[in-house]
Formats: sequence, structure tokens, C-alpha cells
Amino acid sequence: DKVAIVTGGGAGIGKATAALFAREGARVVIAEYDEATGATAADVIRADGGEALFVATDVSKPEHVEAVVRQAVDRYGGVDVLYNNVGGSTTNDGSVITSMEGEFQRKMNVDLYGTWLCCRFAAPEMIKRGGGSIINCSSINALRGTTNRAAYAAAKGGVTALTRSMAVDLAQHKVRVNAVAPGSTLTERILKKRGGTAGRPEIMSRHLLG
Repeated sequence: DKVAIVTGGGAGIGKATAALFAREGARVVIAEYDEATGATAADVIRADGGEALFVATDVSKPEHVEAVVRQAVDRYGGVDVLYNNVGGSTTNDGSVITSMEGEFQRKMNVDLYGTWLCCRFAAPEMIKRGGGSIINCSSINALRGTTNRAAYAAAKGGVTALTRSMAVDLAQHKVRVNAVAPGSTLTERILKKRGGTAGRPEIMSRHLLG
């Protein structure tokens, strides 16, 4: 009976998370920029007997974020969980010398500012309900040095620092704030980037447990 907002819930980790929340009994609001994948993800959840609402959302726009939170409240009565999943590295990234300036700004707008905006609008609704849970998707790239990920690492490093700060600020309101920091995950995007299923053994070989 929790109400969970999942940003970037139309594909990859976000889609899998939204489906799992629904199977566990949550009412899920999928905030997704891509209208086709977002609508499909919500349809799949409903076909499986779950409850889901899709809202077309650009997390870098305050009016979009305010609207998705408002729709969650209007439809389901409040917000209990926010999973800030949206974001990801692209081939436009590089070192601080080679990465495109536009890519750096885009990473800041979507990954960091988008996370900040979603928390800004969702946290007050959680406080009204006596508490809640915010999960921010950081990255292994925020915790260790990797090549050609300067913009992405900077944005996700900001997400990690923001998570720590929010955890302290919101603890008094019984709102837990945590981050997860995935490495390469076998999502559609990563498989496509690494050569489809042919790249799967290479990705799995990096992990001791496969």
C-alpha cells in the first residue's frame, strides 16, 4: 500500500524497480521522458495485476516534477517512496579536456539537478505522511576514478554528497535517504552499447560472482 515514484521507470533499472515495487503491492508512478517506454512499462504492470500511473516527465524542469508529484498525490493520496533512477553516461562524455561542454551541463541538469528537484517536491509530501524513503541512484563512477567519465562522475558525485546531506536534514522527519551505486548492469542500453548479447560475457567477467 505504499505510493512509489520511479523516475526513468520506462527502461533498464528503473523499469525493473517499478515492476518489483508493484509486485510487492505498491502503487507506482512512472515518471519517464520517453512516452512510449513509460506508457508500456505502466501497461505491463497493470497487465500483471498491479497499479501504475505513467506521467511524461523531464526531471530537469521544475514544472514537470511538481506535476508528477501532484498527480501521485491526487491519484493515490500521497508519496511514500521516491526512487531517483533517471540518468546515465553517454559517448559524448570524456575527460575534462575532451568531454563536450554541453554534455557536462546536461549531466548536471538531469542527473544532479533533476534528483534535487524530485526530492524538493516529494519530501514535503512524505513528511505529511509521517515519513518515507528516498533512494538516489549514484554510480560506481562517483566512488572510484574511471576514464572518460568526467561529466557523469561529477554529477553522480554530487548525487552522493546530496544524499548524505539530505539524510541528516530529513532524519528528524523520519524520511530515510540512501543511495545505491551500481556498476555495469545488463540493461537494454548497456547491452546495446557493449555489442548486444555478445558483450554479456565481458561484462559478467568483471564480477567475481558472475
